[in-house]
Amino acid sequence: MAVEQPTAREAEQTRIHNIGYRNYDGPRLGRAYARRSLYSQSLRGAYGLGRSVKSKVLPMLLFVVMCVPALIMVAVAVATKAKDLPVDYTRYAIIMQAVIGLYVASQGPQAVSRDLRFKTVPLYFSRPIETADYVRAKYAALASALFVLTAAPLVVLYAGALLAKLDFADQTKGFAQGLVSVTLLSLLFAGIGLVISAVTPRRGFGIAAVIAALTISYGAVSTVQAIAFEQSSTGAVPWLGLFSPITLIDGVQTAFLGATSAFPGGEGPSAGQGLVYLIVVLGLIAGCYGLLMRRYRKVGL
Repeated sequence: MAVEQPTAREAEQTRIHNIGYRNYDGPRLGRAYARRSLYSQSLRGAYGLGRSVKSKVLPMLLFVVMCVPALIMVAVAVATKAKDLPVDYTRYAIIMQAVIGLYVASQGPQAVSRDLRFKTVPLYFSRPIETADYVRAKYAALASALFVLTAAPLVVLYAGALLAKLDFADQTKGFAQGLVSVTLLSLLFAGIGLVISAVTPRRGFGIAAVIAALTISYGAVSTVQAIAFEQSSTGAVPWLGLFSPITLIDGVQTAFLGATSAFPGGEGPSAGQGLVYLIVVLGLIAGCYGLLMRRYRKVGL
């Protein structure tokens, strides 16, 4: 079949333009840099930094709500020259667990749901970053954000205790115990929040599911514990605490960090039971990481 040749006029109108595309010859920063960038951006996003004013309102408000009671306690302790703080460092997060749960419910879906909704996860994996890098960065970012949220009021309490000239050794020990407790809490709550949020790309569903898992479970377990205590089934009270994230943290810190338990009657788990609590907490953290890895391997295909 003969190929039609362009006419002289058409040949004159034909041009090949060199628009200057060049190969990138700069440094290749690799996976580590991409992982750090994803972590920092996710951490900033957990407090609305770099986003719209509307996105900053809720996380900043919850941060203030977490810190204001600590400031009030410090002011009272300094003004009255109290011999001790009104609340132990290990008890503060337990008291404020509703605020912590609301923060996880709002920021967990924000961390992962948008990537799922707009199908941008495969774009991450088209670059040097891998599934493990994405999961670790997101997990570490939300856990770090939660640690900031829960540790900040403890810092306020500690600074106030020193200003009130309370015993330095006792306050430092209590502060260190509180930091260990909120570290475990941050890892556990971040894992649960991300696993639930990664199930659905719809942020509203994720928020409702996280609230149910963290807050409603605590209310249900506390109610059943109270009933068991009133029925003189005190032996069942510590074991019931295994079925709620916040009571798991309560049990661990009661058994190993010298905390006062919030369980009915103030009787927390024994050292042996506390070991079971610790194994369950660490198992849940590892399990959440594993579930996230499986979820994003499927999403990235």
